[in-house]
Amino acid sequence: MRILIALSVLSASGLISLCAQAADIPKEKAMNIVRNGEQASIMGAPGNFVGNARIDPLFAARAPSTVSAGAVTFQPGARSVWHTHPKGQTLVVTAGTGWIQQADGEKSVIKPGDVIWTPPGVKHWHGATATTGMTHIAIQEAVDGKNVEWMEPVSEAQYEASR
Repeated sequence: MRILIALSVLSASGLISLCAQAADIPKEKAMNIVRNGEQASIMGAPGNFVGNARIDPLFAARAPSTVSAGAVTFQPGARSVWHTHPKGQTLVVTAGTGWIQQADGEKSVIKPGDVIWTPPGVKHWHGATATTGMTHIAIQEAVDGKNVEWMEPVSEAQYEASR
């Protein structure tokens, strides 16, 4: 009889433990669809871009994930300022022709279908060429809620170099 009582107590405590673990599982079980056009476009902030850049948010980070993405369209001559990403960044060029450059590196031409990985902490810029607009999807992960560290503008001399 004592064995039966002991087994019942252990079984009940295991069930309580299992229920407590289940309470820790995220409640969100359904997929979420964000329809095209549901999120408003925003103009790139003048402190983060030179020229006109439009940002179309694709998705925000949803816990526990810290990944977000947006489509950025640069008008001819527009580009980001120098910046870094704490967890790196992936760009997927979808339209036009652009340039990308790592600090102390050569400027590279990027075109639709190109995928660019920039490692964490690497100072770089990207944008349209002087005569052609460019759109890319930017995917990045945040650390402590921050996914980019904006720096100084890309000068005209830097932008025009190796054209």
